[in-house]
Amino acid sequence: MGYLVLEGGAEFGGAMHIPDRFALELVGGMNCRVRIIPTAAAPDRNHAQAGRNGVTWFRSLGVEDVQVIDLIDRQSAGDAGTIAALAAAQMIYILGGFPGYLADVLANSEAWQAVLHVFNSGGVLAGSSAGAMVLCAYYFDPIRKQVRRGLRLVDNACILPHHDTFGRQWAPVLAEQLPGVTLIGIDEQTGLIGPMEDHGWTVQGRGTVMLYQSGKQTRYQARETLRLF
Repeated sequence: MGYLVLEGGAEFGGAMHIPDRFALELVGGMNCRVRIIPTAAAPDRNHAQAGRNGVTWFRSLGVEDVQVIDLIDRQSAGDAGTIAALAAAQMIYILGGFPGYLADVLANSEAWQAVLHVFNSGGVLAGSSAGAMVLCAYYFDPIRKQVRRGLRLVDNACILPHHDTFGRQWAPVLAEQLPGVTLIGIDEQTGLIGPMEDHGWTVQGRGTVMLYQSGKQTRYQARETLRLF
């Protein structure tokens, strides 16, 4: 099994070089193969620009082999070329945008199976904002204004991205709707990376991570480690 990188948003700039470099080192450093999934940005036709921003960002970190995967709908999620490109990755990065659309495209698709293969083979699967949200058991869809089931790589959890700007406002409602579920508030320009064998998860980047568990709130600073369950 590989590593997950759950990021709170504002992914291509500022202190994000800290969690991203940390994640890259887990799979061979700057020589690894990075593939970017822009699906969540497709509903407002921002996927092409978002993908280019991702390529520019990773190249600025020193990665040479970085590509955007043309995965924008259910049809492309079953395309043989898309699946082959994903399967060749060592790090897959899922961009932010519309979480409901992203989950609907990926769920039960051949592309998602390719992503899982990379992760289960020791690769890194990273997601920012919507890209991180759908990786958990539950996510809040702001368009439908309802809690929906995610892709369940992080069980019994729900992410509040952009926690230092607006994400914390979701906490009271989600705590009521998801009793017993761990809410993970992640600040912008911040990543939660794990599981790190004996050390659980580590916080990297500019901000902090807040866990809401059983009516309690616990804040973790950068470079601190934590256990989700």
